[in-house]
Amino acid sequence: MRCRLAVLPLFLLASVHGQEYDLVLSGGRIVDGSGNPWYEADLAVSGDRIAAIGRLAGAAAKQKIDARGLVIAPGFIDIHTHARGGIFRTPTAENYVRQGVATLIEGQDGGSPWPTGAFLKKLAEAGISVNFGIFAGQGTIRQAVIGLENRRATADEIRKMKELVRQAMQEGALGLSSGLFYVPGNFTPPEEVVELAAAAGESGGIYISHIRDEAAGILDSVKETIRIGEEGRLPAQITHHKIIGTRNWGKSEETLRLVEEARSRGVDVTIDQYPYTASFTGTAALFPQWALAGGRKQFLARLEDPAARARIVAEIVERIRFDRGGGDPKNVVMAYCPDQPELVAKDLGQITRERGRESTPENAAETAIEIQRKGGCSAVFHAIDEGDLERILRYPLTMIASDGEIPEFGQGAPHPRSYGAFARVLGRYVRERRVLRLEDAVRKMTSLPANRLGLADRGLLRPGMKADLAIFDANAIADTATFTDPHHYAVGVLHVLVNGRFVLQEGRITEERPGSVLYGPGSRR
Repeated sequence: MRCRLAVLPLFLLASVHGQEYDLVLSGGRIVDGSGNPWYEADLAVSGDRIAAIGRLAGAAAKQKIDARGLVIAPGFIDIHTHARGGIFRTPTAENYVRQGVATLIEGQDGGSPWPTGAFLKKLAEAGISVNFGIFAGQGTIRQAVIGLENRRATADEIRKMKELVRQAMQEGALGLSSGLFYVPGNFTPPEEVVELAAAAGESGGIYISHIRDEAAGILDSVKETIRIGEEGRLPAQITHHKIIGTRNWGKSEETLRLVEEARSRGVDVTIDQYPYTASFTGTAALFPQWALAGGRKQFLARLEDPAARARIVAEIVERIRFDRGGGDPKNVVMAYCPDQPELVAKDLGQITRERGRESTPENAAETAIEIQRKGGCSAVFHAIDEGDLERILRYPLTMIASDGEIPEFGQGAPHPRSYGAFARVLGRYVRERRVLRLEDAVRKMTSLPANRLGLADRGLLRPGMKADLAIFDANAIADTATFTDPHHYAVGVLHVLVNGRFVLQEGRITEERPGSVLYGPGSRR
């Protein structure tokens, strides 16, 4: 049912007759980011702000675009990316812009550029098409103070790490991220994380976590994240929430119940998610974290110890069967292998057979060790059920994120989420499968992450807000990247504005570089 503006507000009347706008988008379907029903209206931009929304047919404008039949939405905010390397190589961030994304957030999974201030200064000087903000990484900070040792921090080391967190917040970080699945985050007890998270919370930051275990230990890991937010007295977010491994499928019912129970007692916990049934990380994810402690030299020494090697093999077999391997070596597909390029796009089972062994979990474990000895690969792991994906997607406090990067176009076999996450939600899960209403999906991409990050002037279509806009055809938007052929841009987005300037116009990337560095609350204060 259509909902139209019945009365033209007085400030719009004054604007129509007394001002020339830079741009008017006329007759579009306004999906304003709040979750409210769409309505038809015109939208005007002056400078870097939305100037008016309403009936503006008589308004003067330097440029007018007929948006009839198109959706006008806030530019999408990707709250979890790994774009800090690619943004300097490809400052247009074309793979994101073509999905309608106007803002990228980095420093995830406990790893971040350091120092924060120097990175943000370099970014501000680079000239980029999209807005960009970062978290401070708990793993980066721990490694700076302790290294890769598998032990508890001393009181003095915790004090030093807290000071580094405070420094990062003052320099512009949005909060603290952790990757408790990875080294050295996995070596960190929750009490230590609470201390560092609380230091970020002192200046208004949030805590966002790649939880300790997304497979057999999923419930305890969700509880740990809730505990860190509760005891640290700051908002907490379970990032790229998923359920890995066939025997764990269905546990999203329990994880969402845990989140709801926490919220009912006053703990501010939320979720983000990417819309794919495969994850992406290093082949090191198949190895027990204790085996990787101390860095590469110690890892190789453990492989020479027969007892340690036997334990490593047994744990890799377990992870192939019941964790990221999804029960079969064929589910682990190599994406980037800097030192072994011949492996790209091949799965672990195929590589095992090429080396003269039957593709069993035990033999594949030996292959994984051989690959890791030579530097390892990044890989796609097919081990997620779509039932869990859709259940998490429906949850009202789930945001959309890509967990992606800015790939070198045509290089390697990256996860298609880098090219299609936001378009996939709008195409597959809104239009085709009707898991979400369009308005709810846009809210998960705009006002929900904006509120989470304290971006008070983004994420909604309102006069006075920043003019980050995504204009797309709801009947055509779709992801075209696949796991076997990932280097394809999304389709259906016609225009994207960042801070009032076109970075995509009529489907073409422009020369504009209007992106802003988004500083966190410690710096803003």
